[in-house]
Amino acid sequence: MKFKLTSLEKKWVLYDVGNSAFTLLVSTIFPIYFNTLAESAGISDVDYLAYWGYATSVCTLIVAILGPTLGAVADTKNYKKVIFTVCMGIGVLGCVVLGFLSSWLWFLGIFVLAKTGYSASLVFYDAMLTDVTEPGRMDAVSSYGYAWGYIGSCIPFLACLGLYIGSGALGLGTQTALLIGFIITAVWWLGSSLPLLFAYRQRYFSEAGAHVVRDSFRRLGRTFVELTKEKHIFVFLLAFFFYIDGVYTVIDMATAYGQALGLDTNALLVALLVTQIVAFPSVLIFSRIVRKVSAGTVITVCIAAYFCIAVYAYWLDSEADFWILAVAVGMFQGTIQALSRSWFAKIIPAEKAGEFFGIYDICGKGASVLGTALVSFLSQATGSINIGVSALSVMFLIGLVLFRFSAKLNAQREKI
Repeated sequence: MKFKLTSLEKKWVLYDVGNSAFTLLVSTIFPIYFNTLAESAGISDVDYLAYWGYATSVCTLIVAILGPTLGAVADTKNYKKVIFTVCMGIGVLGCVVLGFLSSWLWFLGIFVLAKTGYSASLVFYDAMLTDVTEPGRMDAVSSYGYAWGYIGSCIPFLACLGLYIGSGALGLGTQTALLIGFIITAVWWLGSSLPLLFAYRQRYFSEAGAHVVRDSFRRLGRTFVELTKEKHIFVFLLAFFFYIDGVYTVIDMATAYGQALGLDTNALLVALLVTQIVAFPSVLIFSRIVRKVSAGTVITVCIAAYFCIAVYAYWLDSEADFWILAVAVGMFQGTIQALSRSWFAKIIPAEKAGEFFGIYDICGKGASVLGTALVSFLSQATGSINIGVSALSVMFLIGLVLFRFSAKLNAQREKI
């Protein structure tokens, strides 16, 4: 039977299409532009990679701190959409401002602000999954979000890529071309958000009291206590912390990694575009497989695949190797994100989705501070970028062991 999305589910999926355009920009053109600014300031390739990693770590650390608090407030009636809108707006505005900057330091600062807004918006967007669909549809709806996000993000990215590569032929300076590209991405992101903003209604919530913030902190405190008692949730979050940290580190630093290895810039951009294209059918294929095979089994396969990818990175030294890596990442990237999101949404209380997804984000985008810092530190300490990136294999291995344990705990709980 063909799976069909409801009108509200489609509008929720559409936000993935919008924000994924910014994600692709962050993993491709942003670090290339920053590299240009860094080179003009006399910064070495190794230090460039490290500074980019540290900036990514800072913004994700901010979200890790703010996520649970804002999530607790967002669980209050009629607050989730408001906070989501503010965070999304900060990201969109920051995306535009980045095009006007020519100082590498200012670029990093505004980048942190824009990416923080983007990442924070995803805390509430992910939490909306419990409001827009039912538990039995979550795996498919979450997968469709990532699938269409990957392919949809290619449209503004192709415009940005065309402007960047063909700036000379168009009579544009590089910065002017990138400014136009950043504006196109911001408009795409904002436009894809509007249908969800107009249609979304919060189904699960806590009633607003006289002291919303104070009450939210109290609920958050109770949630942390509850989390320590719910072992199947707690162990999953530990597993997620390690394996998704590695996934987001690969996404955030792929272009910076390739450039630091001296690979051709245009070839890198095309390879990463191929990653998006490969990810689209891969997520849809896995969404069909998960109807017959448990989501836990598919997540396990994805973690194991990423372990192999990280090990392979140790020997990467050519453009062909990078292409192989890009295709391999595309095959599993969207599926591991989509099924992790829906897996978590199904094991938490729906009325506390904002709080729990705030904690989820600590262990995901918020916690990727560890992966980026690890790659940056080891690259500088050893003088080898390959060693830094391949060290992520340890994180995937730990994540794999913990996830299998959490899946076992969840299966035992469902039998009770």
